[in-house]
Amino acid sequence: MIALIAPAKRLDYDSDLSVEDFSIAEHLKESKELIKELQKKSPEDLSSLMGLSVNLSMLNFERNMNWQVPKKPSNEVRQAIFAFKGDVYVGLDSETLSKSDIKYAQKNLAILSGLYGLLKPLDLMYPYRLEMGTKMKNEKGKNLYEFWGNKITESINVLAKKNNSKGIINLASVEYFTSVKTENLDLPVYSPVFKDFKNGKYKIISFFAKKARGSMARFVIQNKIKKPEDLNKFNLDGYKYSKKDSTEYSPVFLRN
Repeated sequence: MIALIAPAKRLDYDSDLSVEDFSIAEHLKESKELIKELQKKSPEDLSSLMGLSVNLSMLNFERNMNWQVPKKPSNEVRQAIFAFKGDVYVGLDSETLSKSDIKYAQKNLAILSGLYGLLKPLDLMYPYRLEMGTKMKNEKGKNLYEFWGNKITESINVLAKKNNSKGIINLASVEYFTSVKTENLDLPVYSPVFKDFKNGKYKIISFFAKKARGSMARFVIQNKIKKPEDLNKFNLDGYKYSKKDSTEYSPVFLRN
């Protein structure tokens, strides 16, 4: 099965890496088009467009101006699965995955990206800030959803066909999964839900749900999950499958 996750705002380009393998993202032509648009924008423009502070707008202005097509790992370029940090990636804990896990992830995990479209775990990336929901006008439309059109969906279909996958596991946020044209997918989508017990009832708590989505991605990778029903065996971080709260395409996991 193909698992989809969202990127993170927080990045890490400082920690040591033991993995030397890398790959090149498939949509760099489109990335270059977007960067050209971003390079036209001043720090003040970026602040207004993305709601950034003065410091963050200057940082990302410099990132945009220095961006190049990634070719090999360096202090400024690293593999996506190790570059992103944040709640989902705390759960994924990629630094502790084995080499065989990373190899499996390369074929069965994809990161949806506003700038890169679709990233495989070992695809190289420069640091950037461009959330999928950004309303940035471009030659193809008024936002990034219109810019990417059906390209991300087509890439997912190709990846799934290569692996004889039986389904797509949606572990991404609504903002990012909206970039996928579900009506054009060749496979059914399974969207796990994670709820924690608080104030007398089970509810989705954003921080915990994000981390759980990363843990589910890790579970899929380490257990080589191939059948949708095997997702129900997920039991990391204290979560357990709740049959009575679940539907066929939306398995629910509860934690006390």
